[in-house]
Amino acid sequence: MANKENNSFSKYQLSSLTGPQRVSCKDASTPSGSLLAQRAIANSANKSLKASSAHNPAVAGRVPVDSGSLPHQPQEGPERTITIDDFEIGRPLGKGKFGNVYLAREKKSRFIVALKVLFKSQMEKEGVEHQLRREIEIQSHLSHPNILKLYNYFHDRKRVYLILEYAPRGELYKELQKYQRFDEKRTATYMEEMADALIYCHSKKVIHRDIKPENLLLGLKGELKIADFGWSVHAPSLRRKTVCGTLDYLPPEMIEGKSHSEKVDLWCLGILCYEFLVGHPPFESPEHTATYRRIMSVDIKFPPFMSDGARDLISKLLRHNPADRLPLQGVLEHPWVKANSRRVLPPVFNPAPAN
Repeated sequence: MANKENNSFSKYQLSSLTGPQRVSCKDASTPSGSLLAQRAIANSANKSLKASSAHNPAVAGRVPVDSGSLPHQPQEGPERTITIDDFEIGRPLGKGKFGNVYLAREKKSRFIVALKVLFKSQMEKEGVEHQLRREIEIQSHLSHPNILKLYNYFHDRKRVYLILEYAPRGELYKELQKYQRFDEKRTATYMEEMADALIYCHSKKVIHRDIKPENLLLGLKGELKIADFGWSVHAPSLRRKTVCGTLDYLPPEMIEGKSHSEKVDLWCLGILCYEFLVGHPPFESPEHTATYRRIMSVDIKFPPFMSDGARDLISKLLRHNPADRLPLQGVLEHPWVKANSRRVLPPVFNPAPAN
């Protein structure tokens, strides 16, 4: 893979980094044992992103990464600060509200990564610094084959840089736009991968809260990768009241302003399954108020081409009462998923039994 990308590292200027995404309701295969990952471990320390102020511009932030995912521990040595000079910058991979994502290669190891470049001024203007700190803290501690790895981060006077796993096959949302909708085998495979990854997240007391095609990437063999944890929360009680996520994916309990649990992710999984199979979310309407009404009444209209098995799975996930929603293990064991999923790599995650 590294050789394939060798010719794409012409230098890009990191000066103008902006770009839109689908509107959210806030406004209404890279090996884990790489040298870079080892250096990320070696440079990790428990330090807050608040050190990124202009008063201390040259100090890199460090977040602990779960070393359990690495086959070899780094050797002892002097701690070294990561800077942008450690990387060759290649082509842009994507755009976001606060910056861009670039293909990059660490000069010493020649390890290919995705480098997410965020402008501090724009994040401060929108008041989302805490959201970024939470995203780094959560994603850096997660290690699952269907979750994009966050190796480390660093910053300078103007920008924050996230060193992320490179997903060669790009954004799932663009893939959905290209094909309009996915067939049942592809959708069922994604459902198995999503359910497996969310079982892992929930076992770590992490609620994602913003599952949608825009937040999903595709790995080298087409495996799904959850890539954005900006609205995620680590909640030991697993009960939250914050309204977040994307309008078409909002569950009833969030609209009603009630406390919510990890079961919001079950609702979003049902919406995602429908959108994959049909090409648009089930409650999409011209006006926000109509969307809200349809969500609250769980007004689902299935197209004639959708199979009974897919309808059954979606219907069991899109239940108004969170307690009535099909558990994630039930998604993995659902007859439609088992009959259609072609998931080969990676293996299914099996959480260790509680003591």
